Amino acid sequence: MTARPGGGPRIGVLGGTFDPVHVGHLVAAVNARHALDLDRVLLVVAGQPWQRAAGPLATPADRLAVVAAAVADQDGLEASDLEIARGGPSYTADTLETLGCSCPGAELFLIVGADVADQLDTWERVGACRELATLVVVNRPGASVGRLSAKLEALGWRTMTVEIPALDISSTDLRARAADGRPLDFLVPEAAIRHIRRVGLYADER
Repeated sequence: MTARPGGGPRIGVLGGTFDPVHVGHLVAAVNARHALDLDRVLLVVAGQPWQRAAGPLATPADRLAVVAAAVADQDGLEASDLEIARGGPSYTADTLETLGCSCPGAELFLIVGADVADQLDTWERVGACRELATLVVVNRPGASVGRLSAKLEALGWRTMTVEIPALDISSTDLRARAADGRPLDFLVPEAAIRHIRRVGLYADER
């Protein structure tokens, strides 16, 4: 972890089910890290996503292992088991509080897509999230975020926007591809594909 003169590290937090992780997630992470000069970005794997009607198809351990494989050679990206280790429903507020305690002086940046940012008022303890982190909205080129930015500002968020390439990748499609034995190449990092194939993730979804 890099300490900055006169301040603590700048840590990005990108949470998700990652069922499975794909290149869209990594593109968001590396672009946010570059644009905001973050020391590291944590890909926080949700144990029990509280807003998801149906639970993840892969176990928390398998999803974490796939994310860890995907970022193993990516400088500044790390797989995090904070929410899995804590147990129970995965709330971002708890995760940010844990990071604030374990990394005193750190500046936290919560990385989300525009679709998620538009629904933040439905989150549990969203006020705590707002106090603990700067919100980073990643969006595709040319997308208008004026209305969203105004909404977030009215809600009291400290907000930044990072433009990322437009990648329309569906986790549902990736799981179907894995089940059918179709190629995942260039959609999922190679090391993650190897783990998915080795342990037969999603094979029973045919």
